[in-house]
Amino acid sequence: MNKTTPSPHWHALPLEHIAEELDTNTRLGLTPDAVARRQTQFGPNRLTERPPKSPLMTFLLQFHQPLVYILLAATAVTLALREWVDAGVIFGVVLVNAIIGYLQEHKAIKAIHALARSMQGEATVVRGGISQRIPSNDLVPGDLVALQSGDKVPADLRLIRCRDLRIDESALTGESLPVEKSGDVLSQQTVLPDRRNMAYSSTLVSYGTASGLVVETGDATQIGRINALIAAATELQTPLTRKLAQFSGVLLWIILGLAGLTVIVGLLRGQGLLDMFLAAVALAVGAIPEGLPAAMTITLAIGVGRMAKRHAIIRKLPAVETLGSTTVICSDKTGTLTENQMTVQEIHAGGQHYSLSGVGYAPAGEVRLAGSAINPEFHPALLECLKAGLLCNDSRLIASAKGWRMEGDPTEVALITAAGKAGMSTDAADHELLRHDTLPFESQHQYMATLHDAGPEVPGLIYMKGSVECVLRRCRDTLGADLEPESLDHQAVLSQVERMAAQGLRVLALARKLVPAEQRQLGHGDVAEGLSFLGLQAMMDPPRAAAVEAVAACASAGIQVKMITGDHITTATAIARQLGLLAPAEQNADPVAVNGETLSRLSAEELREQVEKVSVFARVAPEQKLRLVEALQANGHVVAMTGDGVNDAPALKQADIGVAMGLGGTEVAKEAADMVLTDDNFSTIVAAVEEGRAVYDNLVKFITWTLPTNVGEGLVILVAVMAGATLPITPVQILWINMTTAVLLGLMLAFERKEPGIMRRPPRPPKTPILTAELGFRIGLMGVLLLLGAFGLFQLQLSQGASLENARTVAVNMFVFGELFYLFNCRSLRYSMFRLGFFSNPWLLVGVAAMVLLQVLFTYSEVMQRLFGTAPLSVTEWVYIVGGGLLIHAVVGAEKWLRAGNQPPASSHTDSL
Repeated sequence: MNKTTPSPHWHALPLEHIAEELDTNTRLGLTPDAVARRQTQFGPNRLTERPPKSPLMTFLLQFHQPLVYILLAATAVTLALREWVDAGVIFGVVLVNAIIGYLQEHKAIKAIHALARSMQGEATVVRGGISQRIPSNDLVPGDLVALQSGDKVPADLRLIRCRDLRIDESALTGESLPVEKSGDVLSQQTVLPDRRNMAYSSTLVSYGTASGLVVETGDATQIGRINALIAAATELQTPLTRKLAQFSGVLLWIILGLAGLTVIVGLLRGQGLLDMFLAAVALAVGAIPEGLPAAMTITLAIGVGRMAKRHAIIRKLPAVETLGSTTVICSDKTGTLTENQMTVQEIHAGGQHYSLSGVGYAPAGEVRLAGSAINPEFHPALLECLKAGLLCNDSRLIASAKGWRMEGDPTEVALITAAGKAGMSTDAADHELLRHDTLPFESQHQYMATLHDAGPEVPGLIYMKGSVECVLRRCRDTLGADLEPESLDHQAVLSQVERMAAQGLRVLALARKLVPAEQRQLGHGDVAEGLSFLGLQAMMDPPRAAAVEAVAACASAGIQVKMITGDHITTATAIARQLGLLAPAEQNADPVAVNGETLSRLSAEELREQVEKVSVFARVAPEQKLRLVEALQANGHVVAMTGDGVNDAPALKQADIGVAMGLGGTEVAKEAADMVLTDDNFSTIVAAVEEGRAVYDNLVKFITWTLPTNVGEGLVILVAVMAGATLPITPVQILWINMTTAVLLGLMLAFERKEPGIMRRPPRPPKTPILTAELGFRIGLMGVLLLLGAFGLFQLQLSQGASLENARTVAVNMFVFGELFYLFNCRSLRYSMFRLGFFSNPWLLVGVAAMVLLQVLFTYSEVMQRLFGTAPLSVTEWVYIVGGGLLIHAVVGAEKWLRAGNQPPASSHTDSL
């Protein structure tokens, strides 16, 4: 055997060429010697696991971030100042963040492990003419494998002989129905979902038997290609981490520049080098936002808790905020937007058109005629059509503690459920009409028929179901509303079929024939002619009701929803219309949807243009899902990808945020995703987006609140150096301000509730910085106000003869109380605190009370006075401090009010913060 590279065209080769290429026998299989040689050549039939980074390297890489560099610099500075406690606190923050990041990243490597586990199992193989069961890992190219109902396909097979074979490929291709298979040679251009002569590794045999030759094993299989796509998918930074990295880099250079400027200015003024070095250290410590990483982690963790209560489990913390930034959701159809349960929705029988309510396999719902519920007992033609679907059926619908579950073919189970809605049951029907013989469904005949005994001296009955064309040409008449024979109008039936098919419905025709009571066997000749047409049953995998509302909510939030599925384009388009996915401009667009074959011909530029215009992509292969996500990202979108199958995993990993289904999803999809929905409900994504926006709001609020302290502290040091004055605050006092206010005041903003209209804003443009020009102005204004308050009161105290310790205590308290009153301004970046409700965030009030108590201890406790160089304050001095804080609150409040008055109500400038 000279096979060294995988052939993508096994489906297009005749069997004799394949047998020659693989050097095997289609009846006897491989010899033991050939198996041994090929096991050495090709290795075991399992996926290669990419060696992960060592745990130590994974942990150390958590420190490889600009913001962490700043904090490590702060640690070094405080160590240089011999402030051991403060150095320990700052480094502790860095260490906790690194541990959390390490644990989150460690989970991500499980995706490929889950893929490898999915290939384990056993297979029935013929070797040397002897059938035997072996571990599927031992299969080699050229092996002859036998398949039967319930088997997991152990490798990629080219099918040789098939009998009624149907394979569930939904996890690989997204096809909602089991695929009928045959051994016929196909065109080389046939796309993967349409390769009826292939059986792919890890798909499931739902019906029938077959034999096939192993053509690919391990990494060369289709699932192996998906494994390679997952491994190759780029781990993207989230919008939050990108913006924080940019922000931290800019902040780092500003701090270094200001520290250097401080030293230069001081030296030019004739001050000592050591004094200037200490001043530069104080400025650097003051400008570093030590509490920011902890605040970010805790705010995201609070968002994780809120999302968990709404059935969304977050696997990676930054994914919380990414959802709030999402501009496009790419969703799989089957099992995500739809129920993944075939449901009969329309029946045409006795010249009447009926509709059925209810979705899924539960036999609960109404039968309606002209929009009104009816009693099926008064509609004999309807009952006979339903009975035919119930009896000409080999599947089962079983009630369990967890709900209704199916055994067999989803189409047949849909027929059972439809009959159940009319009060019929399989057991009762089987008891009434005992089955004697069956003609099972075969692809070449396109029908199934069953023979039933109606009782002694009563004609027997043959029931048939199958494709419309196949059944119609065997019918000589049709049964009217009272089961009386009438002439059959083929064109009228076909018109109904066309109408149903245009809605994406799968249509089955049903018929019956009376036969002698003594007949006990059934042959194809018995159903070649003379049947009576009973009607049509039309079904589909219906959209989730909650998904329709969720899509509408996404539209109002300015988020595009794209359906990317392996299903047929007609079905996908019909579902999209029911979901409201197609915008008015798309309803008559050309094309409304694009299939995988068209996608394969598009260049990267053409694809980028097409993804902006089209909302439905059908018959899409796994690597094409990946291309679509990459094209949207290239257009500047923040992409969330939802899915539940193996075929979704590479795109889930590539997307800015991958969202997997927890109940119906495969382990591969869950491991590749950033978020898992525990209720498999698309509407949960909308709730998660809402929480993500709230989390981002609260993070921006914290940054807007905390940076003025750093700006103010830096300005106080810089002004003091330039003026040749004594430093109003010392490095250790700066650390006290930064750490205590961040924990007791700033972190309380993480508990703020969602603001009104949060889901009526457009998504934030991905390139929008964390701080807009408006917020930059507010931070600068607040920094200047803190400078004026702290430096002004410091100089006032010294001019009135107060000690240096007393003046510095006043300056420190001015910073703290200025931030305290400013905190109420930051509860919303748009509205006043009274619009939100003064008591709507009780944790903030608790934090304020704790901060006031701590400042009293800071000022009057002898221990604190020795540690921080503070002194007691008089009532008059407290009046100055509190008055300064109130003035700051009033000035910032006036700036918010003036800015709101000069902007249109729907302005996205503030709504995108």
